[in-house]
Amino acid sequence: MLKVQPHPDYPPEEGRYLRGNDYSPAAAIIILTYDAEAIPPEIERLVRAGVEGGAALSGTLQTANIGIEKVICNIVANPNIRYLILGGPESAGHKTGDAVKALFTNGVDEKKRIIGTSGLSAYLYNVPMEFIERFRQQLTLVDCQFQDEAVIRKAVWSCYQETPAEFRGQILFDPGAFPEPPLSRKLTWKVTQPWAEPLDDRERVAKLKALDLIGRLKKKQGTADAKNREE
Repeated sequence: MLKVQPHPDYPPEEGRYLRGNDYSPAAAIIILTYDAEAIPPEIERLVRAGVEGGAALSGTLQTANIGIEKVICNIVANPNIRYLILGGPESAGHKTGDAVKALFTNGVDEKKRIIGTSGLSAYLYNVPMEFIERFRQQLTLVDCQFQDEAVIRKAVWSCYQETPAEFRGQILFDPGAFPEPPLSRKLTWKVTQPWAEPLDDRERVAKLKALDLIGRLKKKQGTADAKNREE
């Protein structure tokens, strides 16, 4: 089966992940509901299970916006990855697992909000639509949420097979690399509060005017403060 070289910058985005076999057809993401300095051993075991099982990348995913955007950027840079294995618990606030599933099922709307998820922050402002659609076309989701390390390993193993293998109701096998060149870019404009972004051109103009007014007021206040110090 055809395998290709990932993009020279692969993986373009940093994150909490381990890099394995670049020619693997699988990547694993484990939902993280803890601060980075307090990651429990069971989450670490799930991440290791992914890369030890043979995944190209295996790491944690915390947020339904920038976190998913980084996953998209890293995976579309490697056409060999054809499956995304989702594991770990659910995030009560971000609903990150739900957002990932909805992205595969429904895509995003014109505002780049993931359709059909209850996650309030599930906007993908920082990646082009081309990347989002490529991600959905290139990958098949393998849902292993709430399962243990053995299930994660078996999922990766199933994705490696040359002949179709049944896994939790899905038929998995290695189809070879996606038949289009890798895409690569880093996130440049990082919207960290997508729920506060303007929803249309009218709101965008109003926001720019408000920011301009705030800037002029700050400048005026700074001039007044400097004058008072001189006096």
